[in-house]
Amino acid sequence: MVELLADGPADGPVLVLAHGAGAPMDSAWMDRVSALLAEPGRGVRTVRFEFAYMAARREGSRKPPPRADRLLDEYRAVVEQVTDAVGGPAAIGGKSMGGRVASMVADDLRREGLVSALVCLGYPFHPPGRPERLRTEHLEHLETPALVCQGTRDPFGTVDEVPGYALSPSIRVRWIEDGEHELKPRPRISGRSHEQNLAEAADAVASFLRP
Repeated sequence: MVELLADGPADGPVLVLAHGAGAPMDSAWMDRVSALLAEPGRGVRTVRFEFAYMAARREGSRKPPPRADRLLDEYRAVVEQVTDAVGGPAAIGGKSMGGRVASMVADDLRREGLVSALVCLGYPFHPPGRPERLRTEHLEHLETPALVCQGTRDPFGTVDEVPGYALSPSIRVRWIEDGEHELKPRPRISGRSHEQNLAEAADAVASFLRP
């Protein structure tokens, strides 16, 4: 069993949330998003965890993250741990790489009755500067209801690129105006703040999980 970090009301919809490739489950970004989701009016209970390579960094290891497909079993084990505890299915997702890994296990776990929905916060559709290296093949036939919150100028997939991809009709994309990969805007250009963009994403997630 891995260490879990839970926020939000005990009776709220549960969202298992994995971190991105380079930051831990308790990064400032993950803390803020989890706090926003937990606020009254949204009421989402997030359950965060760390993949083994990230947990090892707390002990001094500096190994790079493994390929996404090598993290699938770790994510599956966490979902089983969480759903055993809550007694029912959970939504799954994550930031960037964490959301990608979740998307790769979502359909199998949904068929097992363990997963109800998928939430990706800044999906890495392709590496920055390499738009030809798409990471979308499995998304073409995804059956799990999914929400992607994506900044319009995210270098991993912009508003000009993503609409042209062959994505499953089960996926809805919520565009966050002027956001980059952390959903951070340029205030002097767009007049928007990072807090405003994060709150907008949290609103979208809460509405998606509490229809």
